[in-house]
Amino acid sequence: MESDERELYSVGEVAERLGLHVRTVRNYVRDGRLKAVRIGKQYRISRADFEALTSTPDSAAGAGAAADGIPRGRHVEVSSIVQIDSVSPESASRLSTLVTASVQATRETPDSLRIQLVYDKERARLKIVILGGAADTAAVLNLLDDVLGPGNDLLPTEGWESDRA
Repeated sequence: MESDERELYSVGEVAERLGLHVRTVRNYVRDGRLKAVRIGKQYRISRADFEALTSTPDSAAGAGAAADGIPRGRHVEVSSIVQIDSVSPESASRLSTLVTASVQATRETPDSLRIQLVYDKERARLKIVILGGAADTAAVLNLLDDVLGPGNDLLPTEGWESDRA
């Protein structure tokens, strides 16, 4: 039986087919974006659920590929991690509020862009994880570039580090 005819795929097989990391596919399953059945300690994804993830409703209903053979209705998602070093807790809080508010205020649907912000106090490091469409992700990255660019005093680098020690 060829792999295209199989009814159940492992997380690793789905990740390979989509060009994603296995953890990303597991997160899709945990978040409910990809339906899966748990068999023992492993997830299995049905072909129908795999196709539902990779297709728009039109192509799932039979639109399929165009005359040129290229599949239509693909879903594109960008994963970005922004790491900002030497950030005071106050600056990290202000930046987190700014990014979160801008994402919530400008998005048409709440699920179109997902943001996670993690501050590591010991390393004075803020990590921003962005998952979403290319245009929405680019807008957040442009906002960060504007806010963190030269001439902005949102992230002061003088004085607070000596308070940490």
